[in-house]
Amino acid sequence: MVWFASSHTRDDQKIGKNSEQFTSGGRQIPAGLTAADVVSKWTWAATLLQSSNVAYQQGVSGPFWYAAGATIQVILFATLAIEIKRKCPAIHTVLEVVLVRWGVAAHLVFLFFCVLTNLIVTAMLILGGAATVEALTGVNVYAASFLIPIPVCVYTAFGGLKGTYYASFTHTVIIFIALLIFMWKIYAGPSDIGSSNKMYDNLVCDAIKMQGTTGLDYTTGNSNGSLLTMWSQGGLIFGIVNIVGNFGTVFVDQSYWQGAIACQPSATWKGYLLGGISWFAIPFSMATSLGLAAHALDLPITPSESAQGLVPPAVATHLLGEGGAFLIAFQLFLAVTSTANSEQLAVSSLISYDIYKRYINPNATGKQIIFVSRAGIVFWAIVSGVVAAILKQFNISLGWVYMSMGNFIGSAVVPITFSLTWKNCTALGAILGALGGLAAAFIGWFSVAASLNGGVINVDTLGGNYPMLTGNLLALCVSPIICVIVSLMNPQNYDWKELEEKTGTYLVEDDPHAHLKATGGEDSKEAMDNAYYWVTRGGALLSIVLILIWPLLALPENPFSKSYFGWWVAIAFIWGHMAFLATVVYPVVQYFLPPRDIYLDPSESGAGEPAKEMQQSVHSQGVQPPAGFVLNPAMGAPGMVMYAPPYQTWNGPIQGMTTVGPFGPASMQGIPTPIFPQA
Repeated sequence: MVWFASSHTRDDQKIGKNSEQFTSGGRQIPAGLTAADVVSKWTWAATLLQSSNVAYQQGVSGPFWYAAGATIQVILFATLAIEIKRKCPAIHTVLEVVLVRWGVAAHLVFLFFCVLTNLIVTAMLILGGAATVEALTGVNVYAASFLIPIPVCVYTAFGGLKGTYYASFTHTVIIFIALLIFMWKIYAGPSDIGSSNKMYDNLVCDAIKMQGTTGLDYTTGNSNGSLLTMWSQGGLIFGIVNIVGNFGTVFVDQSYWQGAIACQPSATWKGYLLGGISWFAIPFSMATSLGLAAHALDLPITPSESAQGLVPPAVATHLLGEGGAFLIAFQLFLAVTSTANSEQLAVSSLISYDIYKRYINPNATGKQIIFVSRAGIVFWAIVSGVVAAILKQFNISLGWVYMSMGNFIGSAVVPITFSLTWKNCTALGAILGALGGLAAAFIGWFSVAASLNGGVINVDTLGGNYPMLTGNLLALCVSPIICVIVSLMNPQNYDWKELEEKTGTYLVEDDPHAHLKATGGEDSKEAMDNAYYWVTRGGALLSIVLILIWPLLALPENPFSKSYFGWWVAIAFIWGHMAFLATVVYPVVQYFLPPRDIYLDPSESGAGEPAKEMQQSVHSQGVQPPAGFVLNPAMGAPGMVMYAPPYQTWNGPIQGMTTVGPFGPASMQGIPTPIFPQA
């Protein structure tokens, strides 16, 4: 897949020769591939494992709150993706925006939060992946902690961003195929369940049995102890923590900003909306299948095993034997590696652009940037393995890290969003908001844990629902209050044109797609303004439907009737299949029927200057090209000419110019070569 990406790139833009191509993918990724990439990197080990764990603990509410609580962030991020193209299309990292607006101090503060976010996400990937690999194969968990990230760095360092886009697409294909296999096997295929009615009956029986047991009661907080209800105290608490925590892992994660930077402008909002809605199917459909099946099959899964994310492999092995174990392991490995390559690239971009080029070598060349990026990828692969091994040594589970992540990074969400959306936000307001929210989160987290456990503070007491909930809410809510109050004392009143002008100078090599024309076409600034208007409103409405209207409509069914549960399962089935079409079939269609390239107006940006100079060069020789011979400014490089149909011959003198024919570049000295435009 890396070779495939490189072979479809112009020679001077090839990976390894152009740093803009390596880190930004040429800024031409279409919507379908963007959606597949969003699904790929948002599918963590936790998506496959933790979602089934909460289904096992809370019943039907668990998969819903996991899916809804982590979908709205991607949907809402689509507005920031549009803002990138409107205000600073030439950036490489989110921290370049922070640096231009708020200076070095803010740049360093948010560099800390961005790296911390990547560290938490990577640690969760490896923790879940290593535990499952050990359970299924017997490989030592510490060895697995390094065997997962290190091989990924090889193709990531070679292929850069565009290469990993194609690799992530193949990961998404396998993940969805495995998902559909499990759904059909559990609800329609020959198995110990085989239908939604049988699943319903078994869940009712299991809930009755669980109410009579001692020790951990998985349905504590559910109405009547039922697994078939949205009236779940634990499910609601998890949903709130999930919503708060995942804002940080999207809005503060450089990999999502990098994905938006790499998109074709019109693909930003299309790709992120489509990717977010499609991703909903993975935790919702998979956990509604595997998570509930663990109860319906009455499998002997301990609380400790559940916390490690071992519910899916237990069910898969029971239903499909070694084939099921392999399918889960393969699905999990691809989920982990697809996100790992995004995180490795994100950190390498922060290292190369925001540390190396910013503070060590301001005049770094493209080759130097690529070298540092590749070194950063290898470095992060090793560091992530070490961190995961340390967390494992202290018995910190995947579920604990997942629930606590909002406490660490939630306070940076609003300030970093304000960098592109609120012109009056000041550097002092952003810094104090981020650090003040972090302090408030830790104070509340530790205080509640101590008060509920007789003053005892350890990993177990900090992992309780109420301490986690308190810390997450304080992180997300205190931060904007401080940020807004401090900023309004002395508003910045920032001019967005200055942001575009200054970030435009950050390009290491020229990239014709780092500039947009003002009007005309769906990739113009005018089209982006229109998209921003509709996406902000549509994204807000869709978010309200997912986290408010849908659960409220489900509350009257307490518990679900057999027919209502059948309808619930049908939604999971339909959503899973539609997501497969959107992220697997649609990108293939776009490849064979590619969207129109971004045509730049030479009068509006420097990107068209080569074609403009070539036009002047031809006319300066006193020779006018006849009708049928035209210049193609969309090529974005000097010396590229083409014949407009019908193809004609012209034997006029054209010195020092080349053509791009069907077999590559060729010198043109009066030779009537038929020319084809690039796709």
